[in-house]
Amino acid sequence: MNLRSSNWFGRKGKDGFIYRAWMKNQGIPTDMFEGKPVIGICNTWSELTPCNAHFRDLAEAVKKGVLEAGGVPVEFPVMSLGETLVKPTAMLYRNLVSMDVEESIRANPIDGVVLLCGCDKTTPSLVMGACSVNLPTLVISGGPMLKGHWKGRDIGTSDVWRFDVASKLGEITPAEFLEAEACMARTQGHCAVMGTASTMAAMVEALGLSLPNNASIPAADARRKVLSQLSGRRIVEMVKQDLTLSRILTRKAFENAIRVNAAIGGSTNFVIHLLAIAGRIGVDLELDDFDRFSREVPLLANIQPSGQHYMEDLYYAGGLPALIKEMSAIIHLDAITVNGKTIGENCQGAEIYNPDVISTMDRPFKAESGIVVVKGNLAPDGAVMKPSAASPQLLKHSGRAVVFENIEDYHARIDDPELDIDGNSIMVLKNVGPRGYPGMAEVGNMALPKKLLEQGITDLVRISDGRMSGTGFGTVVLHVSPEAAVGGPLALVRNGDMITLDAHKRSLELHVSQEELDLRRAIWAPSEPVQSRGYVHLYQMHVEQAHLGADMDFLKGGSGKDVSRDSH
Repeated sequence: MNLRSSNWFGRKGKDGFIYRAWMKNQGIPTDMFEGKPVIGICNTWSELTPCNAHFRDLAEAVKKGVLEAGGVPVEFPVMSLGETLVKPTAMLYRNLVSMDVEESIRANPIDGVVLLCGCDKTTPSLVMGACSVNLPTLVISGGPMLKGHWKGRDIGTSDVWRFDVASKLGEITPAEFLEAEACMARTQGHCAVMGTASTMAAMVEALGLSLPNNASIPAADARRKVLSQLSGRRIVEMVKQDLTLSRILTRKAFENAIRVNAAIGGSTNFVIHLLAIAGRIGVDLELDDFDRFSREVPLLANIQPSGQHYMEDLYYAGGLPALIKEMSAIIHLDAITVNGKTIGENCQGAEIYNPDVISTMDRPFKAESGIVVVKGNLAPDGAVMKPSAASPQLLKHSGRAVVFENIEDYHARIDDPELDIDGNSIMVLKNVGPRGYPGMAEVGNMALPKKLLEQGITDLVRISDGRMSGTGFGTVVLHVSPEAAVGGPLALVRNGDMITLDAHKRSLELHVSQEELDLRRAIWAPSEPVQSRGYVHLYQMHVEQAHLGADMDFLKGGSGKDVSRDSH
């Protein structure tokens, strides 16, 4: 077994002395450096990332497994992104964390790595970084929190949007609003619904990067620690087998993930993260593939926000293995996974225990699912929608634009009684894309004006170059590319322009003549960068557009090239 770590700990003389001696101050005996695989445990634990605040316990479980299998566990931290706290948006720093992960792995004596991730951006950023080094890698998600209980009913993160509307309409009091927030996030773990965090956990399981049932075991369930310990054992064997990321992340694995995402009603953020991961590992994946491989895949998982139930219910109903087995006719069952078995073998004995939570292909929960990619003169490079969370009657709709130039403009005018908007209008938000915000914030599912809510109107077509939370819902067109900040057609839309969305025909059209658009473009001017220094400046200068994954142009490709150097 040719171990990468032997370039450090197998050295003779002064260099080997230094590498081993300082590690020994942690109480590590000499024989631990004699030909044993060194397993890095990449931890995103942070009290500023509440979803991941239990990761110290999971890391200890991983260490047990690594030791049992004859490996040497070494835990290391990387920057952690808490979706609920980080400003201006956690997405701004996804690429930075990926760089932290890549360089931390590359620079240190690590033979294999376990990624501990849960909150939305921690999963794609860690996987992206690991892809750029291409060592044997296994992912453990933190698991969803248990569903909340308030006034006799179950609640989860998607209810935040409902509580907000109810509060604006005076249907719940400020005291009830405060009480509900304490009842919702009542255990450790990430969002209890199929938001982005759960979607990412499902993504890594569908890609083959985690052990079976990683996606849905609740964070508070002891079986999450068992999975972590078993993962610790398995990563040692992966090193011995040289089962690297590039052997698992094949084109087949990506197609499987897209189809599974459709069947679970996963977040639209799945698109931008999977594109970025594919770019790092060198798999040719395009935006249109998300429409192509999710088309005709029905919604099988009855999980909020597209359904009624919660992630823990998905686990009790059989988990992702049961759902994938039901999809076996359209899954590449021969795709290899981290446990050395194929995804088909991993699902062979799975059963559906609750058909109300996991339905069948012939009797699905909803016929419409997946990711719809719309294109047209308003989005030449594409935009995305989640039809399972949209209002069916709005999937084909024409209306006049009500335009907000940026998020500050939206906040300033949305509840102005004089705002010229009605139930047929289409809300348009500009300059919230990768460069424009910067960081492409989750503001695309704009809250409706209070005066429309009071009329009983609960949904409008909303269009932006930003993203929305995976816990959100509505008829929302997102990731419009090119974005307004780089001069995309979205930048030229004005109040009163007619727009037609036809999700069935995959089209998004602005009904303005080319001559008029040319006149508008002649007077359009790009805004200045937000910052002239530091990471944010680097991001704005190098971030790619949404349809390419919003990664930095200089980070794509080149996985596996080890540029570590001996500094002594």
